[in-house]
Amino acid sequence: MYLYDQGLMWFRRDLRADDNAALYHALKSCRRVWCVFVFDTDILESLPRADRRVEFIHASVIELDARLRALGLGAHRSNTGLIVRHARAQEAIPALAAQLRVQAVFANHDDEPAANARDAQVRGQLAHAGTVFHGHKDHVIFERREVLTQAGHPYGVFTPYKNAWLKQLTPYDLKAYPVERYAASLAPMPQALESPIPGLSVIGFESTNLSQLPIPTGARGAQHLLEDFADRIDRYEATRNYPAVKGPSYLSVHLRFGTVSVRQLASLAYRMHLQGMLGASTWLSELIWRDFYHQILANFPHVVDKAFKPEYEAVRFEHGAHARALFAAWCEGRTGFPLVDAAMAQINRTGYMHNRLRMVVASFLVKDLGIDWRWGERYFAHHLIDFDLAANNGGWQWASSSGCDAQPWFRIFNPVTQSEKFDPQGKFIRRYLPQLAGLPDSAIHAPWTAKPLELTSAGIELGSTYPLPIVDHALARARTLQRYAVVKKAGTATPA
Repeated sequence: MYLYDQGLMWFRRDLRADDNAALYHALKSCRRVWCVFVFDTDILESLPRADRRVEFIHASVIELDARLRALGLGAHRSNTGLIVRHARAQEAIPALAAQLRVQAVFANHDDEPAANARDAQVRGQLAHAGTVFHGHKDHVIFERREVLTQAGHPYGVFTPYKNAWLKQLTPYDLKAYPVERYAASLAPMPQALESPIPGLSVIGFESTNLSQLPIPTGARGAQHLLEDFADRIDRYEATRNYPAVKGPSYLSVHLRFGTVSVRQLASLAYRMHLQGMLGASTWLSELIWRDFYHQILANFPHVVDKAFKPEYEAVRFEHGAHARALFAAWCEGRTGFPLVDAAMAQINRTGYMHNRLRMVVASFLVKDLGIDWRWGERYFAHHLIDFDLAANNGGWQWASSSGCDAQPWFRIFNPVTQSEKFDPQGKFIRRYLPQLAGLPDSAIHAPWTAKPLELTSAGIELGSTYPLPIVDHALARARTLQRYAVVKKAGTATPA
């Protein structure tokens, strides 16, 4: 027996039909269900016209539409595709719900502050019309206040959170939602709503170089990456920190837009973790970190624009024309530190950056150049194809020491030693900075230390073909320790 006669499934950051919590509940609860995706103009208006994320979403929406049609045919229903709108979501969803005369709208949770505000508007309009809004957990294993301390508070330190997360985990938490079992509830598209999915140009965007990059789109692309990673997950711990090595899963963008189920990933990792596979255990920890940052955002929304630890608001960063010039050099990969510059070239050309390098360039911006972490966070937000507010904010606050369970303020990455350790042969540097390719391994991490003959043989003129360092790391470190002294005075931990 159905709770509702008709329902509407609203896809957002969950662009897959299989193992989708809200879609499962919609199909199980309603006799007929229509599905919709909105290219939300409130979000799109601020983006550049050539944006890899929009192109990724667009391709994934096309695949989602095809999958819904296939599910419908399998359940002897025809024309059960996706309704696609290009409008303000908070206006389009209530209007479509009224047009279809549904009794309920289903969606998966999104705890970003702007999404919460949007959903509150939609929920209110739907309630005014007598329509119920159902939200479901789908994007993480545990959300919001599901994992709490014994005192009933959200965790602010990762290790005890991880221990509690693992203790609380049950097979049910990793179980897939059997969407296909209830596909007969998918409703045929009303003739009045039939229209092709609008092209990129129709919604105001241009093609990027996404098709030339190794970033497959849609749920099928996610499964292809997962199959590849499953064969090398046991080496994850040993390879994950080396940007020139195929170590990561490369699934971050698929987690971001929900083209893969986090339950599927966590189930695989947990099963292998129980078998004693170190790589799987490390990867499982990374998935738990992701849950951790999402519950931080949900419970402490002030982190969006302020330090998690209030005392770190007292830190005074560089400002004015000099700061802007330093920031521009960082953005454009002109710092004179090869690993930093190569990492910035990677994000600028591909929309992706290796996780180890995200830590290196963030530390360099904040603690070598003295630039406010929020500047770097915004740059990543504009350029990363896998940009996720919770993880991006958490990572930048970790690097600046202002976040929950962050690195101590007196820990400052040395960009040269990081380069020597994680790109020892300079393979990554040579890939993104071919002008340095002729340098020997011993000099490629710090070209200013190269012998004149080595520079001449490599065709390098420092200050011309490659920049001189824009900062002296040792002096910058001393300035950073002085800058963060206000935190020390506030009574936080000091170096041993």
